[in-house]
Parts: sequence; C-alpha cells; structure tokens
Amino acid sequence: MMKVPLLDLKTQYNTIKDEILKTTAEIYESQQFILGPYVEKLEIEIASYCSTKYALGVSSGTDALLLSLMASGIGQGDSVITSPFTFFATAGSIVRAGAKPIFVDIDPNTYNISSEKISEKAYSMKSIERNALKAIMPVHLYGQCSEMDNIVEFAKKNNLLIIEDAAQAIGAEYNKKRAGSFGDLGCFSFFPSKNLGAFGDGGIITTNSSDFYEKMHTLRVHGSHPKYYHKYIGGNFRIDAIQAAIVSVKLKYLDEWTYARQNNAKNYKILFDKAGLTEKIILPFANENRHIYNQFVIKVPERRDELRKHLDNHGIGTEIYYPVPLHLQECFSYLGYKKGDMPYSEDAALNTIALPIYPELTEDMQIYVVEKIKEFY
Repeated sequence: MMKVPLLDLKTQYNTIKDEILKTTAEIYESQQFILGPYVEKLEIEIASYCSTKYALGVSSGTDALLLSLMASGIGQGDSVITSPFTFFATAGSIVRAGAKPIFVDIDPNTYNISSEKISEKAYSMKSIERNALKAIMPVHLYGQCSEMDNIVEFAKKNNLLIIEDAAQAIGAEYNKKRAGSFGDLGCFSFFPSKNLGAFGDGGIITTNSSDFYEKMHTLRVHGSHPKYYHKYIGGNFRIDAIQAAIVSVKLKYLDEWTYARQNNAKNYKILFDKAGLTEKIILPFANENRHIYNQFVIKVPERRDELRKHLDNHGIGTEIYYPVPLHLQECFSYLGYKKGDMPYSEDAALNTIALPIYPELTEDMQIYVVEKIKEFY
C-alpha cells in the first residue's frame, strides 16, 4: 500500500535544510530574537512580492486580522460583511474586535464570497444596520482570489474598508493583481501547512497606506511609541525573528513550489478525466490562472464521508475544509442564523474534500489517489 499524506513538510525541509540551519544559527549567535533585521528584511520582501508599499510582520494570521480591525477603528457597534465558509479566525477576529460579523453566502463554483450577494445584503439592510457596516472581509479560499474588482467597486461606492483574508493565497492573482494588494489591508498566515509556512505561528499584513502602517507598527508593540509611552491600547503582535528568517528563506522557492502545485492540479484533472470520474465528482474551478492551490478541493455529491474513509484505509490523507459553516457554529448562535440561510456554504461543508496537492507530490502518488477513488465508485 502506498502512503500519500495530505502534506509532507519533511520532504520540503530536506531540500532547504542547510540554508535554514545556517540562517537560524546566525540568529542564535546574534541572540536577537525579537524584531530586528530579519523581520525588516522579510517585510520588504513580502511587500515587493505582493506589490504593496508596506508589510508588517505579526504573530499569526489570526492576529493579522485582529490587528487590521483594531487599526481600522472597527469595534463595538460596528459590523463587517464576510463569508461563513472559512476558517474560524475570519469571523472570530471580528467578534474579538467587538464588532458583528454579517455572513453572506459563497459562489458555488469558487467557494469564495459572492460579490452579488454582498450588494444584495447591504442594500437590503435597514438604515441603522447600514450605518453600522464599516468593512468587507473577503476570503481568498484555497488559494484563489475572490471577485475583487466587483468588491472593490462596491466598497468604494459605499465608503467601506476592505480587509482581505488572504491567509491561504500568497501569490494568487485576480486580473493580474496580487492578493493583499486590492483592499486597504491584506492579511496572510505563515502557519506551517500554508504554501509559505514558518516553523510555528507567524503572519504578515500588507497595505499601501502609510497611516495604517504607522498605526499598526505602534499597535504591534502594545501601542507604545516611543517605548513605554502608550498612544494606543495595542498588544503583543510581533513575529519572532527566527520565524521571519525561515519564511524569508522559503520565499525564494515559493514561485517554484506554486508552479509544482499548479502542475499537480493540471495533472489531477487529466487523470480524473481519463478515469471517467468527472461525472461523479466536481473538480476545482479556476477563475484565474494564478490559483496557487493551497488546497485541491473536490466536490463529492454522494457518499463523501464513505469515500474519505476508503482513502484513509488505503493510506491517502484527506481533510474537510470546513465541516461546519460559521453561521451554524454554536458560538455564533446569538447572531440568529439558521440552517438553510446559506445554502451554498452548507452544501460545500457537506460535500467537499481536500486531496494531497503539495509540491513534492509525485505523479505515481496522484495516479494512486485517482485509482483508489475510481475503485470506490
């Protein structure tokens, strides 16, 4: 039986091990673990990669979202439109900032928030609700950008901020613009399983606004500037120098890894077609050619959980992103949503499954995965 894990970070590490160890050894020798030149270097590199003026290294993708909301002045009495089909941190950060998430259903093809439903929702609000609306937080899910042209146009027309949740989408593009460069703020995660992952938690925020950058720079260190003089109530949102240095090393290989993921996605589609499975499953829909495939998610209209068990029994790793949409999570029950309110999100939660797509995945592994899916049917 062949083993095909959902992700294989050890194989990737072995290709860059010497570089990583050399860089981290330099930090151990310097004993400069908090902020400093390695963090500054990464910030410059990420700003350039995402085509923005500034980038600010932070402690996690979750904290990137929270810090962006704090810098935007969004809090008690405010609301933010976002997707219910995403990782918990998206809506969790909105609530932690004191605001209210307003969920809007997804596009059933891309699984990203529907730009049409954003405008439908906003225009259906009562005036008091509309006045409380301060921002849109689109999620670039699975490595593909949301329909940002429409979202940006709507936000400008209605004086709303855009905070991009680009945690899974570094390097993704929409109309040749990079994720993190469309809105007022772009939030990225360096969680180890991401396309560009650290060796622990880490994240970064991109922006073209000097005002946002300066405010976040201060909020990142408990709101103090200069030290011990606190202009704001901030927090400890710093990225460690070690994590920044590791991400900086890996960034050099990101485009190469992205190409490998895209090639694997292309190969999967050929294999599924040859196996006659395209009537049984729905393959990922790529709205743009710069989908970076943080995940390769197929839709299985029938017996999804049985298929997953079958694959697990044959050594193939899978995951469900995400089994319960946020509007149906117990902790958000106070918002008053019910089953049936977000039909496309609910359908995706019940019928999608992620297959291995990492850059080091071999063709033989992909053939094995597709063979076992065909065997199940």
